[in-house]
Amino acid sequence: MSEPENKPKPEVKEQVVQLYKKTERIHPKKADGKYANIRIFMIIATQLFFYGVPWLMWNGRQAVWFDILGRHFYIFGMVFEPADLLYLTGLLIVSAFGLFWWTTVAGRLWCGYSCPQTVYTEIMLWIDHLVEGDRNKRLKLDKEPWHFRKIRIKLTKYLLIFAVAAWTGITFAGWFTPIREFVPAIFNGTAGNVALGTAAVYGLITWLFGHIMREQVCLHMCPYARFQSAMFDHDTLVISYDTARGEPRGARKKNAKPEDKPLGDCINCMACVQVCPVGIDIRDGLQYQCIGCAACIDACNEIMDKMNYPRGLIRYTTEAVLQREYTDADIKKRLLRPKVVGYGLALALAVVGLIAGVATRQTMQIDIIKDRGVMVRTNKQGLLENAYTLHISNASDDVQIVTAKVQGFEDIYLTGLPENGIAVPPRQIINVPVQVATQPEYARKGSHPIEFTFQYRLEQGEQAIREIREKTTFMGE
Repeated sequence: MSEPENKPKPEVKEQVVQLYKKTERIHPKKADGKYANIRIFMIIATQLFFYGVPWLMWNGRQAVWFDILGRHFYIFGMVFEPADLLYLTGLLIVSAFGLFWWTTVAGRLWCGYSCPQTVYTEIMLWIDHLVEGDRNKRLKLDKEPWHFRKIRIKLTKYLLIFAVAAWTGITFAGWFTPIREFVPAIFNGTAGNVALGTAAVYGLITWLFGHIMREQVCLHMCPYARFQSAMFDHDTLVISYDTARGEPRGARKKNAKPEDKPLGDCINCMACVQVCPVGIDIRDGLQYQCIGCAACIDACNEIMDKMNYPRGLIRYTTEAVLQREYTDADIKKRLLRPKVVGYGLALALAVVGLIAGVATRQTMQIDIIKDRGVMVRTNKQGLLENAYTLHISNASDDVQIVTAKVQGFEDIYLTGLPENGIAVPPRQIINVPVQVATQPEYARKGSHPIEFTFQYRLEQGEQAIREIREKTTFMGE
C-alpha cells in the first residue's frame, strides 16, 4: 500500500559545525622540585646575560654592540664587518649541530629550559602567580564578574607585564644602539625613531608571545616541534610515563598499599596535567606538544613521596627502558651510539673551525680592483702603466700604517702610495688609487701575473709588522 502524497516530510534541523575550537586559557599549577629549580636557574642566567651584557663597557665602548647603521659589530674587543658574515655562518652551523646533538641525547631540553618563548612564558606565569595567586585562585578569578577587586588585580598584573615587555624591548634595542645613551634619550624625548621602533616592536612581540599566545606558539608556530622526531631514536632520553608501573590507575587512600588493590602506582590525581604549561597529559605517551620542561616529573615525584611510593613514575628515560630492553642504570652505556657520535664529531669540528677562524682572522683586509676603464696606457716616462684601486678595510680599533710593494717584472714601479705608508683610520674603509708601471719590452700583449705585498703595523704602540700578499694581473699592449 502506497503512502499518501500529502504526508508531511520530517523537519530537517540546521546543524552548526565549528571548524575551529576556541582554545581555553591554560592556568598551570606552580611546580616545585629539582627540575623547577634548574628551570629557575636557567631563566635567571639567560636573562642576566640578555639584560646585563649591553651595559658592560670594553675599552671605553659598549662591550657588545651590533652597529647596523655603521656596519660594524663589536664583541668584547673584536670588531667584525659585513665581510665577516662567514663567522656568523659558522656560529649558525655550531648552533644547528649543537641542537641536533643535544636533541638526540636528551630530547627538547632547549625548549624546556632556554628557549626565549619558554623563558618569557615562565616569567609571565610568575607574574600571574604573584598577583592573582595559585592555579585555583586564578581559575576562580576568571569566572567572577568584573568588580573593583578584580579590576585592581588585573590592572596590577598588566602593569607588571607591560613593564617587563617594555624593558625587554628597550634592552633588545640596546644591543643595536648604545644603551647608556638610548635609555636617557627615551625619557628626554631625543631617542631616534629606528631605535624606538625596534624597542616597541620587540616589546610587543614579548607581550604577545609571552602573555597572550603562550603555549600556542609552541603548538602551532614553532617548526622544531614538528621535525624533532627525526632526531629521536630508541635510546633518546625523553620525559615518559611508566605505563607498566602506573597502570591500571585509580584513586586510593594515602595509607593504601598497591597490593591491596589491583592498581598501579598512578593514583589519577591529575597533578601532572595541572602543572603542564601546554596542557597535555604525559600519560598518553610522547607528544610533539611536550616542551620537555619536566614540571610533570616534579609534580608526580611529590605525590609519590606523599604516598610513600618510589619516585620515577614519570621520569627522564628512553623508549627502550620502558620496553624493558635494558634498565635505567644502562642508559649511560647507550650514549656512544653512531648518531650521537656523528653529531658530536660534526659539532666539535664546527666549534674548532669557528674558534680557529676567529683567532686567526686579520683585522686588515685589502682587495685590489683593476681599473677596467683604461686597461693599459703609456705614461710620461714611456712606461706601460696599469691603474688599480686598493680597497683597504681596517677592522681594528687602532690606526694602521700600510705600505706596499709589487713584483712580477725585472723593472716594475709602484706609484700612488707614499713610501712611508698610508694611515688607515680605525674601523674605516678607504680606497687608494695606485699605478703599476714597467718597461714595454717586459709586458708584451696579454695579461701577466704580478703580486702585491702589503705590510701593516700599528701607528703607535706595538710595532709588529704583519704581511698580506695579493695576486693580480698586469695588461700589456
